[in-house]
Amino acid sequence: MLKKYVSRLQDPNHPLLGPTLWGLQSWGMWQPNSGLSRIIYNLIHLAAILFVLSQYIELWLIRNDRESALRNLSVTMLSSVCVVKAGTFVSRQRHWRDVINFVSTLERSQLKKTDKTTHDVIEGYTKYSRSVTYFYWSLVTATVFTLILAPLGVYLSSAEQRQLMGNGTIPYPEIMSSWFPFEKTKGVGYWVAIVEHSLIIFYGGGIVANYDANAVALMSFFCGQLEVLSANCKAIFGDGSGLVSYSEAMNRIKECHLHHLSLIKYSKILNSLLSPVLFIYVIICSLMICASASQLTNQSTTTMQRIWVAEYLVALIAQLFLYCWHGNKVSFMSERVDRGVYESEWWQCGVRLRRCVLLLGGQLRRTILFAAGPFSTLTVATFVAILKGSYSYYALLSNNED
Repeated sequence: MLKKYVSRLQDPNHPLLGPTLWGLQSWGMWQPNSGLSRIIYNLIHLAAILFVLSQYIELWLIRNDRESALRNLSVTMLSSVCVVKAGTFVSRQRHWRDVINFVSTLERSQLKKTDKTTHDVIEGYTKYSRSVTYFYWSLVTATVFTLILAPLGVYLSSAEQRQLMGNGTIPYPEIMSSWFPFEKTKGVGYWVAIVEHSLIIFYGGGIVANYDANAVALMSFFCGQLEVLSANCKAIFGDGSGLVSYSEAMNRIKECHLHHLSLIKYSKILNSLLSPVLFIYVIICSLMICASASQLTNQSTTTMQRIWVAEYLVALIAQLFLYCWHGNKVSFMSERVDRGVYESEWWQCGVRLRRCVLLLGGQLRRTILFAAGPFSTLTVATFVAILKGSYSYYALLSNNED
């Protein structure tokens, strides 16, 4: 049943990005050029921005309550990233369309050929991308339901607390912390807050899941295409059974050169789209991880709250790791793509072809890097550095508390 449903997400016009484009369209980021649906989607995004502003207002009001402020901060920062992701995707949709159309057009043209190596590479990174996408969707879905059901778990975890909530001694547990122009701790106002928070979490989870899955799929594409390019460079002068003609070799060199130029061009466009968002995320990720770890080790935190914070912390780290790991893979593959040139039968060709091979090798030395702003690249080393920084902030916060 599930396999049949997943197969409906495939799109022959977008061999790699069918599921992610379906998700982006469902959450209002991949929009039509005009029409009523576009207006509705943008109104939803505007409502999310206003909700995030209400979270900051609430954070200011509860700034003297350290535990409540930390819990608010950890969620508010992630909410801010969500609206930034949605806003930048919608506002720069023309550039996203350029990248996505390039990816799909190139894959369709490659799949029409009978090159088994290219087909195998495309099939390999497509399957991998699907696995990462569905796993990440599952993780975000689990996080969404954990956040929504956390108040119910807190309410059911202790009979004493239920009694105190019933007589008004302590307020009922809330899903998120945000400001409302009415009493939100009891009565109708409480249920209005619960419904609004549930909808916002559902919205934010969809934004994060689809934006990140799409970005990771595109990174996997560039990594896979560099592998295809390396194989094509290796086969410039034939497969070892005999040399190809001069004109055929020149055509293959030109194709490899143009292939690499196009990958460089569109990877720069993609990096310009992702880099500002990831710069913001990397800055606040340390704060979110630190705040979540502080709540997790706080003695006053209940068991259900620890479960909520632990699941939330895992989702934060997984989100950061996805970007750094795949950025590292692209960087690694980009640095070794020129090996294909020197593994070819270049030594059997004439001087003129050798000069062209040398120029191609120089072109392939231009690497593809994805960055988080102007200061850091998306690598495993960056991921480790962020975790170290988060621990340092947590240790400093713990010492101050003692």
